[in-house]
This record gives sequence, C-alpha cells and structure tokens, in this order.
Amino acid sequence: MSTGTGLRPATSSLREITGLPPYLRLLAGTQFAFNTGFYAVLPYLAGHLGEGLGMAGWLVGLVLGLRTFSQQGLFVVGGALTDRYGPRPVVLAGCLLRIAGFAWLALAGSTATVVAAVVLTGFAAALFSPAVESETAREAVRREQADGTARARTLAVFSAAGQAGAFLGPLLGSLLLAAGGEWGFRAACAAGVAVFVAVFAGHAVLMPRRAAVRRDRPRGGVRHLARNPRFLVLCLTYSAWLLAYNQLYLALPAEVERATGSQAALGWLFALSSLLVVTAQIPLTRHAAVRLAPRTALAGGLALVATGFALVPVTPGGAGGLLPGAVLVTLLTCGQMLLVPAARGLVPDLVDGRHLGLATGALSSVSGLAVLGGSAASGLLLQAPAPVLWGALAAVPLAGALAARLLPSGRADGEAGRAAG
Repeated sequence: MSTGTGLRPATSSLREITGLPPYLRLLAGTQFAFNTGFYAVLPYLAGHLGEGLGMAGWLVGLVLGLRTFSQQGLFVVGGALTDRYGPRPVVLAGCLLRIAGFAWLALAGSTATVVAAVVLTGFAAALFSPAVESETAREAVRREQADGTARARTLAVFSAAGQAGAFLGPLLGSLLLAAGGEWGFRAACAAGVAVFVAVFAGHAVLMPRRAAVRRDRPRGGVRHLARNPRFLVLCLTYSAWLLAYNQLYLALPAEVERATGSQAALGWLFALSSLLVVTAQIPLTRHAAVRLAPRTALAGGLALVATGFALVPVTPGGAGGLLPGAVLVTLLTCGQMLLVPAARGLVPDLVDGRHLGLATGALSSVSGLAVLGGSAASGLLLQAPAPVLWGALAAVPLAGALAARLLPSGRADGEAGRAAG
C-alpha cells in the first residue's frame, strides 16, 4: 500500500507533463536544460569569489547582486524584445551570450573581469527567461480558455521542469568541483558551456520561427505598467521573494560553512530544494489552484519563507550541523511552490496582453533592483550575531506577505486575461 502511495505523486506529475501540448512541452524542456547548466555553476560562485579570488564578504555580496540585477533587472529588455520580435531570436541570443559568459568566467582572475563575466551571464538570462516565461504564461492562458485547465497547473509543470534542472545542476557541479581548486570551478563552467551549446542547437532546430510575433508594434507599455497600481503591488511582493531567494547563494553558503567548516554539503541542500519541487510542485499547485485565491497563495508562501529564516538561529544543529540549513531550504522551497505559480499566473490578469512580455520582464527587473541594493546589505550582515542576521532576513518576506493582501482576492476583471490569449 505504501509503495503505491509513494508512486502516486510521480505518476500524477508524469501525466501532467505528457498531457501538455507539444509547444508547452518544448518550453518546459527548455527551462529544464537551461537550469541544469545554470545551477552547475551558480551555487559555487560565492565560494570561488571568496576563497579562490580572495574577495571580501561585502564585495562578494555586491558581485552576486550585480549578477542578479543584470539578469532580473534587465528582464524588461528581454521582455520588450520578445513582444516585438517573438521568442525564438531572443532565446537563441540569450544562449549565445550565456556560452560566452561562462567561458569568460572560467578564465577571469581579476575583480573587473569577474564582474564583466558575471554581468554577461546575467544579461543572457535577461534575454532568455522573459521570452520563455511570457510565452509559457500566454500558452497557459490559451490552454485555460480552451479546456479549462487552470493556468497555475500549467505554470507549475514549467516550475517543476526548471527545478528538475536545478536538482541535477548542483550535483553535476559538485562532481566537477571534486577536481579541486580553480580547475574544479573551471570544469563546472565548462559543463555549463556544453549544456548551453546543446540548448542553442536544439532550439535553432525545434523552436517555431514566428511564434507569437505581433505585427502591430505595442506602444505605451511602460506608461501602462507604471500607472497600474495592482501590478506595482505585485512587483513589490515579488521583490521581497527574490531578495529572500537570493540568500540561497549568500547567507546559506555562509551558514553551511559556519556549521561544517566547508561548503561541500551545499550541493545536497540545493538538491533537497529541487527534489521537493520536482515531487511536490504539481500536486500542490493542483490543489492550491482550486482552494486558494492567488493573493492568498502568494502571501502564504512568503510567510513560510519568513518562518524559515526566523527558525535558523533557534534550530538545533543536528544532522552534522546541517539541520538549520535544511529547515531553511525546506520552508523556503515550500513557500516558493505556493507563491511563484500564483505570481506568474496573476500577470496576464493585471496587464494588457499586448504587453505581456514587457510586464513579465518588468516584474523581474523591479525585483532585480531590490536585490542589487539588498545583497550588499546582506553581505555586511553576515558578520552580525545570528538573531540579528536571520531576523532581518525574515522581515523582508514578512513585509511582502503583508503587501500581498492588497492584491485582488481572486481573478481580475478578466479583460486583460482575455487579451493575453
């Protein structure tokens, strides 16, 4: 009996994936491959900067913030280009830039060259991700209108595919880092390059050439978004989430090193996070989509993230000192599974469909600005007493949860959503 119960989530998830229309399956596979290459490198970047290159903690935090800003902060560029030219050329350009960025990062030895390589890798995702995410959201709305499948369920499959890549990526990076020192990090970067070469080749062949290109060039998009208070509130809440999530690359590595003396176990904590999403995202979202309003899922997810931070200094250091980190990763991931599909599903309801790519990019760009400012401050706080550090970090998603209560309780009027189709 227990075996059958254990297999049920995996079987259900497989049905959701195979039940996607072909184009949505391509988009989900894209996210899987992109995250595999990305997470083979990113979790180990802070250690490389601090130990390998000798950067101070505040500078490491600033570089990580610049990476996030060059990615999330410039999503608006990728989103606008997607609205104008369609996703295919934007995705292919993003792949080429990520290949160049990882190759450069493997060889960079000075602060200036590291910053340039990090910014280039971030900008690559600023092109790639809004193209894929806005196209997925658009197709999710179309599917909802066609057969009644809740858009959050479709977006949950997309998230689970991305997290499957995020599960494999750190494990791949851990194996390559076993080579030791600079060669280990360079091997991880080389693996990332190889993955993105394969992604580029696959999408050059498989991605439709004219998908979702609009002949009428959208105008006034920035003004439309700036005058939309509900969308601005969503940006505020998502900023709180992204700043909290960025601590997986800054505060969590510091906690793991403090507890164990090294960052060797970091890959396993990332694997725990990804495994939770791969196994639980789809069934959780399927139930949440019919029981929770989007703003409730968003606020509840942020509250879980805040709880995870608050519990770190009071959790016993069992399991070889990793229990506080494991508690943080588990609660942050559970919060992520609730809030990310809800936030992405709200965007088509809050904006004109002609500006969906721009809005998807702007959501991340505003969040990227918040991370740019918050990461340097977080880097300084790493030396503070644990209650101060983790209490300050918990306050950010808690404020986001309170702001989320200002969003509409259910779907918006529906006009924007219909336009997105």
